[in-house]
Amino acid sequence: MENNLRQRLEEFLAENNQPPVISQLTPDASTREYFRVRWFEKPAIGCVYPFNDLCKGQFDACLDVTNVFLTANLPVAKIFASDAEKAIIIHEDFGDTILRDVLLKSDETERERLLNEAITMIAKIQAATKTAFELNSISSKLKFDEEKLLWELNFFKTHYFESLMKTPLSEIENEAIEKEFIEIAWELESHAKVLTHRDFHAANLMLEHGEIKIIDHQDARLGSTTYDLVSLLLDRVTILPTPEWLAEKRRFFLDERESLGLETLDEQDFSNEFRLQTIQRCLKAIGTFSFQSTFRQKTYFIQYIKPMFQIVLRACENLNRFPNLQKILGAQINE
Repeated sequence: MENNLRQRLEEFLAENNQPPVISQLTPDASTREYFRVRWFEKPAIGCVYPFNDLCKGQFDACLDVTNVFLTANLPVAKIFASDAEKAIIIHEDFGDTILRDVLLKSDETERERLLNEAITMIAKIQAATKTAFELNSISSKLKFDEEKLLWELNFFKTHYFESLMKTPLSEIENEAIEKEFIEIAWELESHAKVLTHRDFHAANLMLEHGEIKIIDHQDARLGSTTYDLVSLLLDRVTILPTPEWLAEKRRFFLDERESLGLETLDEQDFSNEFRLQTIQRCLKAIGTFSFQSTFRQKTYFIQYIKPMFQIVLRACENLNRFPNLQKILGAQINE
């Protein structure tokens, strides 16, 4: 696929009298391909989409959601050019400094500062909910409804137990866990009221001249107030964060929301919603890690699976809910 996509980009650049591709960039878990280019003397990124219906929707969504975020003064890459027929977008280049890499090398003080800046960004995304509706954005028409949330939970079940582990659940286990999945999805749908990035973690944030920039935002949709916070704080961990640290970050986030004039949320209710979203979001991530490891040979994701199971189990225990899920996950952790 790479050669075909690169060739298409090279042809597009030549048609616009621009120099050829400088280098290919490696996407994390994407079907798109990214290349570093020059666009009228400016450093830029060429994003090339495969020709299929799914990627056509992603192409359109990228243009749409970028407009929402830029209108709301959120730091996403400006689009220099786009070609729907060739499925190519040329956008601003934020460089190579990924926030996740910086956090791994920073001392505690610097890590906390950068994480708090990222948390503030989540509050600003939620403040852009009104803008998304005013612009009639696709992101205001999509949401984490019961169907979407349940699909993600079943994606986990399929690709962890069947694809990765090759040990499908028994009929009794499957029926028991399915009922709890429906309960989780139904409850979280009732909280899906604010704009979310949908994949807001440190690998999708860049640092340019010390400022945090947002990438991979094309899948934005309405979700719970906790969705992006769970993603940021609990994605790809190898050591479980302490309950005290998570409580501190939740309080910081609630304060940031209030400072932007957003609705005041009850701290205890928010904590419970955070735990419920933790269960769904982390299981969804495990499904993705399992799929990527099995079908795309990205086995470095496997190291995150057991810690995330532990996080999900702790959330279930704190809520004192979902006994069947607790039993099944406990067995996986102890293997």
